Amino acid sequence: MIEQKEDQEEIMIPDYDKENLKKAQDISLKILLEVDRICRENGIKYIMDSGTLLGAVRHKGFIPWDDDIDIAMTRENFERFKKTAPSALLPEMELVLPDEYRNGKAFYDFTPRIIYLKSRRHSNSDEMRFYDGKLNHLWVDIFILDNISDSAILDKLTRFKQKVIYGFAMSKRCKLDMSKYNGIDRLKVSVLASIGKFVNIRSIFRMQEALSVKYNSAKTKNMYYSNYQPDYLHDTVKREWSEEITELSFEGHMLMAPAGYDEVLKEIYGDYMQLPPIESRVPSHSDDIEVFD
Repeated sequence: MIEQKEDQEEIMIPDYDKENLKKAQDISLKILLEVDRICRENGIKYIMDSGTLLGAVRHKGFIPWDDDIDIAMTRENFERFKKTAPSALLPEMELVLPDEYRNGKAFYDFTPRIIYLKSRRHSNSDEMRFYDGKLNHLWVDIFILDNISDSAILDKLTRFKQKVIYGFAMSKRCKLDMSKYNGIDRLKVSVLASIGKFVNIRSIFRMQEALSVKYNSAKTKNMYYSNYQPDYLHDTVKREWSEEITELSFEGHMLMAPAGYDEVLKEIYGDYMQLPPIESRVPSHSDDIEVFD
């Protein structure tokens, strides 16, 4: 296991709006600390995930240009958190579930998120109004770890089905931007979304959850992020990497992380201590952010 990086070299980043970045980081950290409080008080386990975990290991906090926070929970821990959070969260925060947009009649993705109500990320638009304004806030994503079959064939079949279900669900979005896709991917998305128009959205959510929990009664060797977007569904973690919890420093706070964080980060990023090119060091979500006290 590697040690957290102690001496931070000066990291060059492009010129962009540092004020918006700082706002996003401050609110994201506030949400994360609230999650940590609730989980510790109720014996629930979470782990820092993706860029947040990478930031904890490589920078002892945010990746300098990163503007959001990701966490993950096993299905069992998420179900407990889902029951506890609505009454335990601070009033300015809300747990939003994937099937709650437009009273369960719309789809954005399969990711639960905790939104900070006293924030705004964009100017109002038809898309923001379509999702009840719930996507026009700063938030922290919650990714869910479920068991995956030890059979290589069933593993691939499960992930394929997840992608198909996601394709069906995309037909329920406010709009489907086909310009994001090229060639065969555009054809796949178009066909799946066309079929999805004839599938009830509630059925789509039920199919996705049923597939996600299918192997949770078995003690499989591996787990996967069942509610990742299709591009990232290939990530696999061994059970022992994520079920055992350690703590890492993040912005001066000791927060929960997978004991096998080195293996998890290698699975997701490969040589994760190598910094990306300078031109890639830009925020993903910091727009014209407003925070209301």
